[in-house]
Amino acid sequence: MDSIYHFNATLIDGQPYSFKQLQGRVVLIVNTASSCNFTHQYGALERVYQDYKNQGLVILGFPCNQFGRHEIADNATIKHFCENTFNVSFPLFSKVMVNGPDAHPLFNYLKEHTRGIAQNRAIKWNFTKFLINSQGQLVNRYAPRTKPDTLRSVIESQLDEISPIQLAKV
Repeated sequence: MDSIYHFNATLIDGQPYSFKQLQGRVVLIVNTASSCNFTHQYGALERVYQDYKNQGLVILGFPCNQFGRHEIADNATIKHFCENTFNVSFPLFSKVMVNGPDAHPLFNYLKEHTRGIAQNRAIKWNFTKFLINSQGQLVNRYAPRTKPDTLRSVIESQLDEISPIQLAKV
């Protein structure tokens, strides 16, 4: 279990999604919410995605209602909001739990391999970000206050590690 490739999740429209299809790509995983102080980051995430998707970046958004009840809507409403308000085109998933006994296994894996605020493993708020390299391994965890644009250089450095053979498959 040294990569994210063995995980599966459900897209916001109910379709299954295998993380195996992410092999060779750089991935930014974000737990999101539609009505919090960081919701504007959807727009910044979409800009970063548009700028780097052809070089091998994928952003994955996981709506979560565990923090401040900032994601009380159903999946269809979340999808509509994200697409119409921020033109989100990166994959969005069905709502998940990121902490506790019902946490999605992906987030348990991410928390096991990194620490956040005050060296705590638990996710503390919406828009916590996890950067994954092209081998499916966790590079770093970023706090909700970390603006997506400030991650451009670290994303670029990870994209530079993608081999031409991997990039051809992307």
